[in-house]
Amino acid sequence: MEFERRALRPNDVAIDITYAGICHSDLHTCRNDWGGSRYPVIPGHEIVGTVTAIGNEVTRHRIGDTVAVGCMVDSCMECDQCLEGWEVFCRKGCVQTYNSADYHDGTISKGGYTDHIVVRDHFVCKVPGGMDASRVAPLLCAGITTYSPLRQYGVGPGTKMAVVGLGGLGHMGVKLGVAMGADVTMITTTPSKGQDARELGASDFIISTDAAQMRAAATRFDFILNTIPVSHEIDGYLQLLGRAGRMVIVGALTPMPGFTGFNIIWWNRAVGGSAIGGIPETQEMLEFCAAKDIYPDVEFIRMDQVNEAYERLLKNDVRYRFVIDMAHGM
Repeated sequence: MEFERRALRPNDVAIDITYAGICHSDLHTCRNDWGGSRYPVIPGHEIVGTVTAIGNEVTRHRIGDTVAVGCMVDSCMECDQCLEGWEVFCRKGCVQTYNSADYHDGTISKGGYTDHIVVRDHFVCKVPGGMDASRVAPLLCAGITTYSPLRQYGVGPGTKMAVVGLGGLGHMGVKLGVAMGADVTMITTTPSKGQDARELGASDFIISTDAAQMRAAATRFDFILNTIPVSHEIDGYLQLLGRAGRMVIVGALTPMPGFTGFNIIWWNRAVGGSAIGGIPETQEMLEFCAAKDIYPDVEFIRMDQVNEAYERLLKNDVRYRFVIDMAHGM
């Protein structure tokens, strides 16, 4: 389909999109799995491109810059959350990159599966010099979704960390945890993914369906990053946490089964959640990944292969993130 982006406001940046990552959220929104999809939906919130024009109040970006846009494109910029760099939790409600109403004209935002986009300058991140722009896009969702809880809860040297689920989020959790100095273990239901986990930097892996392995790992971990994207029971994972250990859920958005209170009261454990970070933390994440040479593992596709990619996503048949190469197949 064809549509027109808005004319530049004084604080806008126009971007020619070169790469767009595919997220599970795109698939869920297209299929209205969570309700609230406003058709036609144009998804895509992992965006990399080149600045082609700037509004007359923009000073942070210049024409020709390589930039990136993630899951949000506007917020009130006045509430306590915005002022503290947590625009994702804007009291007014942030404007998401797609399927979200614009504050100013009420139009529904359209995402990165397009040839260009117009975004408020504050929500445009700089891609650090020297980065491989073709592999950056998934960092704007999968990267920040896993980086943020690790930073919030002080994961670093000496931390015994586990990652549950080896997919688009999980493989980034392993890479980032290792880069921060943690001793990382992968927990998976698929024995064949053990070698993949080691290649990503994990020191060990546990098969969660093996009761003996799970018993042997009881109270081993300080921190568990749970990336499973569907509703699931968590009691078995809680028992792997040591004293004051924390499990953070980043994947499952739908209702979860109950869990046994004893499993958090005993050993002073906690379970919580984490969303994407704000814009300052997202820029920090990009700088960290540039310094540590961290990229997602990606498979490039053409735009006309998106439907096929969605079907493969449903089967977990990707290692570990699809990226649309906009130079081909538009």
